[in-house]
Parts: sequence; C-alpha cells; structure tokens
Amino acid sequence: MGESNCTQATKFSLRGFTEDPVTEVTLFLMFLFTYLVTILGNLGMIMLIRASPQLHSPMYYFLGNLAFVDFCSSTVITPKMLVDFISEKKGITYAGCVAQVFIFDLLGITECFLLAVMAYDRYVAVCHPLVYPLVMSPKHCFQLVIGSYLVGLTNGMGQTIGMSSLSFCGSSIIDLFFCDISALISLSTSDTTLSHIILRTSAALFGVSSSLVVLVSYVAIISAILSISSAEGKCKAFSTCTSHLTTVSIFYGASLFMYLKPSSDSSREENEWAVVLYTVVTPMLNPLIYSLRNKEVKEALRRLTKIK
Repeated sequence: MGESNCTQATKFSLRGFTEDPVTEVTLFLMFLFTYLVTILGNLGMIMLIRASPQLHSPMYYFLGNLAFVDFCSSTVITPKMLVDFISEKKGITYAGCVAQVFIFDLLGITECFLLAVMAYDRYVAVCHPLVYPLVMSPKHCFQLVIGSYLVGLTNGMGQTIGMSSLSFCGSSIIDLFFCDISALISLSTSDTTLSHIILRTSAALFGVSSSLVVLVSYVAIISAILSISSAEGKCKAFSTCTSHLTTVSIFYGASLFMYLKPSSDSSREENEWAVVLYTVVTPMLNPLIYSLRNKEVKEALRRLTKIK
C-alpha cells in the first residue's frame, strides 16, 4: 500500500564532507590538485607508451589501458565532487545517479580484471619466458583487454538493472559524495532482494575470480624467484613485478577496506576517507608508481624529453 502511493525521487542530495566554508575551500583545492595530477599522470602515461617504441610490449599495452580506466573512473567522480564544494546545494539527478553507478561499476570491475591480466602477464614472463612471445601475442593481448572491458560492461549493466528495481520514497540523502550502489540499496524503501543478489553475485563472480588470478600468479612467481640461485637473478626477476605488485596492493587494500569494513567499527568520516582513497587517490598513484619505480618508463621519458 505504501509503495502504491510512492512518489519516486527524481533527485538525490549528496551529503559531502563538511558544511564549514573554510574547510570546503581547503578540500576543493586539495582535490583539484589531486585530479589534475591524476589527469596529467594517466594521459601522460598513455602518450608516453604510444610515443616510445621500447614500451610497445604486452605489459605496457595493459598499463596503457589501466591508465585509461583510471582517467575515466576519476573523471566520473571528481569533477562532480569539485562542483559540489562550491555549490550551495549538493545534488544529482536520478538519471545522473544511474549513469554514475553504471560507469563507475563498469570501470571498477574492468580495473580488477586488467590487474589480473597484468599479474598473468608477469607470471608468464617470469615462470615461462621461452613461450612468452607466443602466449602474450598481440592478438591474445587484445582479446584479454576486450574481455576485461566486456566483463566490466556486464557488471555495470547488472548494477544498473538492480538500481532500476529500487524505489526511493523516503529520504533522498545519499551519505556519500557520489552515487554508490551499496548506499542506494540502503536508501531504498522497496524490496532490495534483486539488487542484493546482483551485488553479491558480481562480487563473488568477478571480484573473487580476478583476485584469485592475482593471488595464484604471484604465488607461482614468488616460488619461481625463490628457486633462482643467484641473488642478482632474484632481484632482476622481482624488479619486473614490483610496480604491479604495489599497484595491486593499494587497489585491493583500498577496495577491501571500503566494502568489507563493518560500519560499526568506524565513524562516517573514516568510511568517507576510505572511499576517497579508493575512488580519488588510487587513480592518481598508479602512474606515479610506474613512473617512479620502473626503469624502462623512466628511460623512455628521458629519451623523449632529451634535446637533440
């Protein structure tokens, strides 16, 4: 009966971080700087990989796609957040919220699988170097990347379908700075069974499977490195994986903290900053990690900027 008299929300209010004007200006400048570094870092990485023949290898092909995903995921969240910092009313339309859920969930799972593909690439390079050119052929690499995007698309469509089944007849205040499907499920006044099934199935099917690929790949890599007799050989083999391992640790560490930490164990502010780490900071860190820790990237940048 209550649902039949429901007036569906056409707009949501985003709670944001604070209502203090001075703090809002400080946060605006901080996140603007973070966003600019993210854009310059990821676009710069893509351009560097395209312009440098020595980076035309499977690992950097995957890295270029990872940079593209990070650029897009940051652009989905951060510009709207920056606008809200300088606006009196922090809101988003229902259509805008649907679009944000679709694109963010598409890119999130795509990044999971790209990281898994990169872990598999490192596994083949370290454990089976003789067949590496055959296994990681251009055609195979293209198929792995397209597959990652298709899995992400499946997740984005699934979460959007789940959201379309929800009704919002009560509060329209989202306790975050963007539209997240988990927050919307909590806000819904209708039956959330379908949305919960889609969310849990997606997490189990996509999140766990990609995590297992990363885990199994690195167990095999570490085992292979430990079997190398010389210390120099061990360092050389491990150095090819350190950048990716650092990226994986930050991404999965932030996502696990965001989605698995019980809300009762932390305040709203702590949860919000965990979300910031996952959605805003991680896309900025990835190109920095590869540019600072990777000798080939630094050498390519040096050659490209060298005055002849």
